Amino acid sequence: MYDLVVRNARIHTMADGLEPAPHASFAVRDGQLAAFDPPPEVAARSTLDARGACALPGFIDCHSHALYAGDRMAEHAARLRGATYADIAAAGGGIRTTVAAVRAASERELVEQTLPRLAALLAEGVTTVEVKSGYGLDLPTELKQLRAIRALRDHTRQWIEPTFLGLHALPAGADRARFVAEVVDEWLPEVARQRLAGTVDAYVEHLAFSVADLERFAAAAASLGLEVRAHTDQLSNLGGTRRAAELGALSCDHLEHSRDADVAALVAHGTVAVLLPFAYYFLRDTQLPPIAALRRAGVPIAVATDQNPGTSPCASLLTALHLATVSFGLSAEEALLGATRHAARALGLTDRGTLTLGSRADFTLWDVPGPEFLVYQCGGLRPTATYIEGRPE
Repeated sequence: MYDLVVRNARIHTMADGLEPAPHASFAVRDGQLAAFDPPPEVAARSTLDARGACALPGFIDCHSHALYAGDRMAEHAARLRGATYADIAAAGGGIRTTVAAVRAASERELVEQTLPRLAALLAEGVTTVEVKSGYGLDLPTELKQLRAIRALRDHTRQWIEPTFLGLHALPAGADRARFVAEVVDEWLPEVARQRLAGTVDAYVEHLAFSVADLERFAAAAASLGLEVRAHTDQLSNLGGTRRAAELGALSCDHLEHSRDADVAALVAHGTVAVLLPFAYYFLRDTQLPPIAALRRAGVPIAVATDQNPGTSPCASLLTALHLATVSFGLSAEEALLGATRHAARALGLTDRGTLTLGSRADFTLWDVPGPEFLVYQCGGLRPTATYIEGRPE
């Protein structure tokens, strides 16, 4: 007895690439994909006729800052007048503007303001969303953010993957060495004790934190059983990508200023390159990530929204995929792998991102000529059905 049988589908498992599988149906049991091409007489509680639609794994947004309060429209206007990211940060804006709004918001308000962003992603077939803290810059607010991220699970069937972004920005007037010590010695143990996140993140940049800060943070995280990710090489190259990969980071994200040595470190240590094309677009950057080098080396490439109020106000993974092909030159196959199999790897999640036996039955059906259409057309696309653990959304 199966819980669900889906028939008459063009199945793209994304296990190896974009080619259609030699199957037209699959079965689900206990929230997992249990069989391909079950016989017509098989018993099932429910049957779905896909009517020739493309079946794909549920999309995964593997890098977002989707839980926040307020907005930063004024900064966008300043940027249109020529201000840079660094200019805005130096004037006291940037991340600190959102920090003030998050500190002023209640946990419930943070949840309520975030749910529409998650709903927008779900409408495009995004079934797993990584959400970072990092807008607290003090322990009580960071814990509030992480509790709110956990509370999101009570309001959506999407899988919400929390990340503690402990090193995001330096509070105004803070001594960096003392702040890093506080994060390492006090914040990390408390996050681990309360089991609020299994993954941590750090922003390595000239206006944020150094490679030495990353090393100390990552060592402490590893001692607590927490996985590491890192924002690296977005505005400059400080060696953060190379060192994060050497430290076993699941992913390095942004990478606009990465070089051949960084790419070599990623492939040597099995670290995923996460590209964030909407941030590149929104900041009107001109320095492209080293796509050709990543491709030649065989580095797994993921694509995500980087949804945040300051540099990537993007609640559309499909838009990010479209930009990844147009602005970064990814193929349709590379972009779609970047939102499925490789995105799951960036989060250390081994049970999703493909439609393979034993995987979570998170899948979508699309009435399109082929999956490539999802990165060709920009806007107006929605799946005809979205299933999470084998149940319709």
